[in-house]
Amino acid sequence: MTRYVMVADLRRCVGCQTCTAACRHINGTPPGVQWRRVLDMEIGVYPNVHRAFVPVGCQHCSDPPCLDVCPSTATRKRDDGIVTIDYDICIGCSYCAVACPYDARYKVSRAEFAYGGEGMANEQAVFDPRRINVATKCTFCVDRIDAGTAKGLTPGVDPEATPACVNSCIAQALHFGDIDDPESNVSKLVRDNEHFRMHEELGTNPGFYYLWDAAGEEEK
Repeated sequence: MTRYVMVADLRRCVGCQTCTAACRHINGTPPGVQWRRVLDMEIGVYPNVHRAFVPVGCQHCSDPPCLDVCPSTATRKRDDGIVTIDYDICIGCSYCAVACPYDARYKVSRAEFAYGGEGMANEQAVFDPRRINVATKCTFCVDRIDAGTAKGLTPGVDPEATPACVNSCIAQALHFGDIDDPESNVSKLVRDNEHFRMHEELGTNPGFYYLWDAAGEEEK
């Protein structure tokens, strides 16, 4: 089997928001909609305080709550673990946005562009009218993955088959790959480092891992 996941190394993320910008550029999301965003957090107690930058978005859960509440079956989970939305049958009820514990879904009621009007050329080039009045979210750049794998490329290794946010990361904090492959890049990162997943206690089995320290010798 294949299950695509994303890994964020919190020791390397510098909070530059380049992944956010790359996602918006590739997907043409309107102002206020950030499928990939980075939280800026302060941790600790004075004087031992430091900042942490945490990339967030759709976690592509193995048991996604958004799927269970969707009355039109627009939300689906592929065999490779990617959670998708069929814009053609989504009715825009927003049940999924309420059910998502990661605040990862958006809905807009009209076309909006960065500087108003009809938008810049690059915005028009990626504008998708099907995403008006329906739920939207991060797709792990599924179109890139499908196009790349059709050419025999490996997601997470070959940039052409890898999500735009991962390709753009200047600190090499974001990684992507098949967690079911024990020799993949993401499997090795998760195996060799202490990690956590957001709201794992809810039983969603999220497909987004966060690294925060090297694993001890006994865990390797």
